[in-house]
Amino acid sequence: MKKNIIFRVLLVVIPAISLILMSLSNGAPAGWSGSPGDLGTCYNCHDVTPGNFNASIDISTTIPASGYELSTTYDFTVTLSESGASKHGFALTAERDIDNTKVGTFTPTDSNTRLVNDGGNIAQSNPSSGNSWTFTWTSPSTDPGSITFYAAGNAANGDVGPSGDHVVTSTLSNVPLGVSEARRLEFKLFPNPSIDVVNIQFPSGVLMAEAEIFDYAGRKLISKKISSNDHQIVTRDLASGIYIIRVFAGKKIGVQTLIKNYINYLQTLINKRF
Repeated sequence: MKKNIIFRVLLVVIPAISLILMSLSNGAPAGWSGSPGDLGTCYNCHDVTPGNFNASIDISTTIPASGYELSTTYDFTVTLSESGASKHGFALTAERDIDNTKVGTFTPTDSNTRLVNDGGNIAQSNPSSGNSWTFTWTSPSTDPGSITFYAAGNAANGDVGPSGDHVVTSTLSNVPLGVSEARRLEFKLFPNPSIDVVNIQFPSGVLMAEAEIFDYAGRKLISKKISSNDHQIVTRDLASGIYIIRVFAGKKIGVQTLIKNYINYLQTLINKRF
């Protein structure tokens, strides 16, 4: 009786293990970049007796320091540096800082990478001896705010098992939306510092716009359509502090800093410091 039970268990377990190993041999599974919106990192499968290959992972991109443009494609390279590993893999994703939703579109540029997690992540196609992967990312057509790229890499010993591998992570944090000179909208903001209301004055030729106020955590607090006749925004309910105001008019974007209740804000800083 006991032998029959053991035999039945083996009939279930062995195919299941084989299926898992086959799936891992075809590349990283979905959703393991280490981002807040993913399931975890490669450690979720490779945490049994971790190895140490002095590994590190680097994300490089053609996105300039000033930020990304909307609907623009950028090159990415992920490099997993190590000493002594025989196989390598990675997973990478991009998420909005405000709510950790996936943002943008990844595109493999060769057979070494593939899309996973319904296109929300990109990963190596197969565990390989190579340790560098290239692909592109296209930014969205509408402003998602600042974003962060998350990557996890696995320097593996190549035994197709969960032991003896070295998992590392890296981020490219708080990448902002950049504004080129041709798309920059100049506007006047007054009074600033503000107490109850703030006024927006357009340059000549601009009749309508959309104004949004964000806190420094990226949360949108106010959104209002404004015009040359209705250009005032009520700030009375905002707490004392510093905010970001964005104004959109057609394809142009303007960004300025708004200070609410300057004296109260300074007093708050003093109280926190002392």
